[in-house]
Amino acid sequence: MKRIVKVYKPENISLFKKKLFKWSNQFNISICLDSNNYNDRLGDLDAIVATDVHSKLPFTKNNSLNKLEAYLKETNDWLFGYFSYDLKNELEDLKSNNYSEFDFPNIFFFQPKKIWIIKSRNVEAHYLFPSEIESDLDDIYSQKINDKNIESEIKLFPKLSKSQYEEKINKLLFHINRGDIYEANFCMEWFSNDSNICPFNVYDKLNQISKNPMSAFFKQNDTYLLSSSPERYIKRINNKIITQPIKGTSRRDNDKVIDLNLRNDLTQDPKERSENIMIVDLVRNDLSRFSKPGSVKVTELCKVYPFEKVHQMISTVESQIDSNLKMTDVIKATFPMGSMTGAPKIKALNIIEKLEVSKRGLYSGALGYVDPKGNFDFNVVIRSLIYDHKKKHLSFQVGSAITSNSSPEKEFQECLLKAEPMLSILK
Repeated sequence: MKRIVKVYKPENISLFKKKLFKWSNQFNISICLDSNNYNDRLGDLDAIVATDVHSKLPFTKNNSLNKLEAYLKETNDWLFGYFSYDLKNELEDLKSNNYSEFDFPNIFFFQPKKIWIIKSRNVEAHYLFPSEIESDLDDIYSQKINDKNIESEIKLFPKLSKSQYEEKINKLLFHINRGDIYEANFCMEWFSNDSNICPFNVYDKLNQISKNPMSAFFKQNDTYLLSSSPERYIKRINNKIITQPIKGTSRRDNDKVIDLNLRNDLTQDPKERSENIMIVDLVRNDLSRFSKPGSVKVTELCKVYPFEKVHQMISTVESQIDSNLKMTDVIKATFPMGSMTGAPKIKALNIIEKLEVSKRGLYSGALGYVDPKGNFDFNVVIRSLIYDHKKKHLSFQVGSAITSNSSPEKEFQECLLKAEPMLSILK
C-alpha cells in the first residue's frame, strides 16, 4: 500500500508541533520523536509523529530479530518501535532475573496509518488513507495547549540507599582491579507505586527543561515512555552507519565563566576521557563485524557538547556498509550499545546483571524508526520515565561508567545529577 504525501506550511511551527503531539495522544499507540531543533543533530528531520496502527509485530521474547526481519520485508514501509534491553538474552547466553513491574517484549514495532514529519518550516503528512488528512489537520489545529499544567507531587524512592550503592560499586571495582573487565555501566532505579500523572504534561515539562536531540514520547496502551535522551544509538544513511556513544558528564552553571570552566575541565578530565575511549574501542570493534574493511573511522573523539542541564562528552564513529546489509544484522552486532554495558561487553553484562537489583527493560534499550528505504535512527533510552497508568507505577533509572579510577561517592553524585531533571518536574 502506497502512502500519499501532502505538504503544509503552518504559520507557527512550534505551536503546531505542540498541538500535533497532543493530538497524537488520543490513539492507543503513538510515538513522537523530537530533535528540539538541536544545532548539532544529524539529518533534516526536526520531529516525527506516527500513530493509528495499521499493523504491528506481535509480542515476542524469542526469535525476535528473525520475526522483525520478516515484518520489515512484509511491510516495506515506515516502522516505529523499540528494542528492549533484554533482547541481549536472545543475542548472547545471558539472563535477566531481576525484578520489574513492567513486562515489555524484547522487540516491538508498528506500521502507522498516519505520519507527520516536521522539516524546518514544512510539515509533511504521510498517510495510507489520504481522505483523512484534512479532517485530522482541522483536529490538530483545534487542540488547546495549556502551558500551566499542574501535577500533584510524586514521591519517588531509590531502590538502593547511598551505602548500598557504594557497596555495589566497590564490588565492581574488585572485578575491574582483578582484570575481569575494564569498565562497566552500573544503573540504579527510582520508583513510585502510587503515582497519578498526565504523561503528556509530564513529558512536556521534561522536554522544556532538557531539550535533548533524541527526545521521545511513546504510548503503548496503558504504558508510556517519556524520554529526554541526548544519546544516539545508531543511524543509517544509505551506505553509512553512524553511532555516537556518550561517556563523560558534568553539570552546567548559570554563570558563563564557571560554565565554560566546567566544560573545559570535562574536556581534559583523564578519567572521563578514558571511559569514553574504552567504549569507542568497543564500538569500533562492533561496527567492524559488518562494515567494509578499513571503513570504520572515529570522526569525533571526546567532543564535549552542551545541553540544557549537563555537558556531555560524545564521540562519533562512522563506517561504510554494503547496500544490501540487513538492519537486523547491524542490531545483532551492536546491541546493547557499549555506552550502557561495558568492556569486554559480555563479561560486563554478566557482572552488572548480578549486582543491579532492577531489571532494565526498556531503559538502556533503543527507540526510533525505520523508513521505506531501509534507513533508520534509534536513540538510547536514558534520562527517561516509564509509567504504567493502570498500575500507577512510575520508574526511572540512571547510571554511570565505572573504571579503576572511579570513586563510589563521585559516581553516586553523577547519578543524582542525571536524576535531577526527572525528580524536579515531579516535585
